[in-house]
Amino acid sequence: MSDTAASAAPAPQVSPDNPCPFLRALVAGNYVGGHIVPLPELTGTIGRATGKTGFEGFTARAKIFMVAQIANGLGPFSQLRSLFQGAILDALRNGPLDKHGAGSRILDQHAVVHEDEIARLATFGSDYKAPDGSVERGLSAAEIKTFMAANFQRAKDGHPPSYGILHCYYPLLMLGEWPVLLDIMGKGEGKDRYLSVAEVRTLFVDKRFPDRIVALLQR
Repeated sequence: MSDTAASAAPAPQVSPDNPCPFLRALVAGNYVGGHIVPLPELTGTIGRATGKTGFEGFTARAKIFMVAQIANGLGPFSQLRSLFQGAILDALRNGPLDKHGAGSRILDQHAVVHEDEIARLATFGSDYKAPDGSVERGLSAAEIKTFMAANFQRAKDGHPPSYGILHCYYPLLMLGEWPVLLDIMGKGEGKDRYLSVAEVRTLFVDKRFPDRIVALLQR
């Protein structure tokens, strides 16, 4: 049986200007709206998905809140709007968190999923034993780090020499993407924790979460 739950209702349209696969799945699953989402609501929803409680959960939500607040802009007006109105999920593209081609390139600017980039992702991984005893392709924390470095180098190679200096913050932005997916959706513990390539594909293509994440979101 698949570890990914099918949505009971037809998935709503998700704006191509929402480039985050996790947020896109939240919108498609009707966990949050697709336009303006108050920061406490967005923070709480993503916080539930982490499964973290107590002080660890508080810390995770604080980090989520700070990232969400700057997602639509760093200027004072944008900050106040985000704080008092919420994050505008269908206006995230070209914002402070957009890596402009320095990411995985699985999802392009028109929200088209590129299967060849998912296949490329798999080449950075290894075969892991899943909790149910099966074997599947996945990426550990170390393999994700190698993958992100390769993504940045690929983008850097296609731009002028100044690219690496002017956009040196892109590797920092990457820390809020794949490592976070590993933390939330990973299987296993410690060094054996890995992110399933099959579940990554379902997240991008179908905009759906694994059953275990759905159970956390529905609490």
